[in-house]
Formats: sequence, structure tokens, C-alpha cells
Amino acid sequence: MARRLTRNLRVTKVRYLGQDHPEADTRADTLAVEEPLQIRVDGEDFSTTMRTPGHDFELVHGLLHAEGVITTREDLSTLRYCAGATGPGGSNTYNTVDVALSRPAAGRLPVRALTTTSACGVCGTTSIDDVTRTARYPLAPVAPTPDFVVSLPEKLKEGQRAFRRTGGIHAAAAVTAHGEVVAVREDVGRHNAADKVIGWMLMEDLVPATGMYLAMSSRASFELVQKAVLAGFSGLVAVSAATSLAVETAREAGLFLAGFTRPDRFNLYSGVLS
Repeated sequence: MARRLTRNLRVTKVRYLGQDHPEADTRADTLAVEEPLQIRVDGEDFSTTMRTPGHDFELVHGLLHAEGVITTREDLSTLRYCAGATGPGGSNTYNTVDVALSRPAAGRLPVRALTTTSACGVCGTTSIDDVTRTARYPLAPVAPTPDFVVSLPEKLKEGQRAFRRTGGIHAAAAVTAHGEVVAVREDVGRHNAADKVIGWMLMEDLVPATGMYLAMSSRASFELVQKAVLAGFSGLVAVSAATSLAVETAREAGLFLAGFTRPDRFNLYSGVLS
């Protein structure tokens, strides 16, 4: 089912160059769509997250993987949109997903009794010990070339179709050590974009992502490093800054981490170059 990542709305664009009478022009503009997605696991409310519609099942796979609820796609027996979630006119909003696990989840579902915004990632795990203790795969040591690192933002940009139209949406990409982009996903939430990529890889049996890199259009925050580590990526390359906890976590886990990546420079926070 195709979902629209963008929507046209009328906005007033103001151009002000110091004149007493600024220029104003009202016209249709393309905006990134943001809607809630409620996730129910075995009949219980698990989380409501704000996301860009599309690739919702991948998002659910990636989020449940990051939260430790599942480790493989076989851990889910069924995944479907709830037919009872309707909007005006009785049409399905496709904003509620029901998940049934193949094994009972009693005692291991994390508590997520809050609505997650599109700026928030994994809100319940806050320490490096949590990540290193729950890491499922040994990370393969990598030493990429500088040329490879600086090439990733451009490879990511090639798949940012919604960003080119809106200027307001993040992207994530899974890239092999040979520079092949295997998946690109966009979302208003940077962590959602990562979850969609990881969820797709989980559904395609490509996890652990040994020898692969996660490229992000955003800053490298703790939750993105966490997701990369738990999925077995060898490296994370971001176009913006890294946070202190992200760097500390990457170094502890052995994840290659670069930020402020541009065609001619980047900051190396963790790992080594070849």
C-alpha cells in the first residue's frame, strides 16, 4: 500500500531585506507528512510514535528489534493494520498496527507508557552498559578509507526524494563496504528512518549487518549508535555532530563513528582509518 510522504498546503513566503514593506507571496508548498502510529503487541498498547507514513511494517520490525522484543522476523507471527482505526467517513487511517508474537512476551516487553515524538528515539535505555550488555552480535572491526567515508552523504542524498521536495525530512541508508546502497528510508524522525532501514534488513534476513555502514542525514545521537550496535553494523556515518554519549558508546562497543561528514572532511570519533 502506497502512503504519501508529502502533502501540499498553502503557505505565505515572506522575503524581508530591510524594507518597510516586506514581500509576501502565498502559494502551495510541499511539506513532510507527520502522523501518529500506534503499535499494539499481543493486544496490549506498546507505543505511539510520530512518523512519516510508509514502510510502517519495517518501522515496527526495527523498533521492536531495538527494544529487544524481537531478534529475528520469525519472532513475529502476524503483523497487520487494525481495521478498527478509522477516520472521517469510516476509512481506515492505517495508523494502528497490531503485532502478534510467535512466543509469549510476558515479562520482557519494555514499558513504553508515553507517546514518542518524532525527535525522540529509544527513551527507556539511557546507559552505555545497557547497550553493551544487550548487544547481540560481535562487531566486525573495520578501517574504511577516507574516500569511502566522505562518499556516503552523497550516496544517501541520491535516495532523499522527499527531502528534495520538502527540505524537512531525515534519511537513513544501509551501505556495504564496497559502497553499494542496499536500502534508503526517509522519515520526519531520524530514529524512525533508521528503524525502517533496520526493519527492512531484518525482514530480508540481512541482520546482523556485518561489514555494513549506517549513513544518517542527522546528528549521531546515542539512540542511533545503539540501533547500529544492536543490528550489528560495523560503522555509523552522520552528516552532523555526534553527542558525547554516542561517542562513548561507539568506543565501548567498537563501532566506527564519523560525523560532520562533508566531501572534503569529517570528524572521526571512534575507530581507525585505513
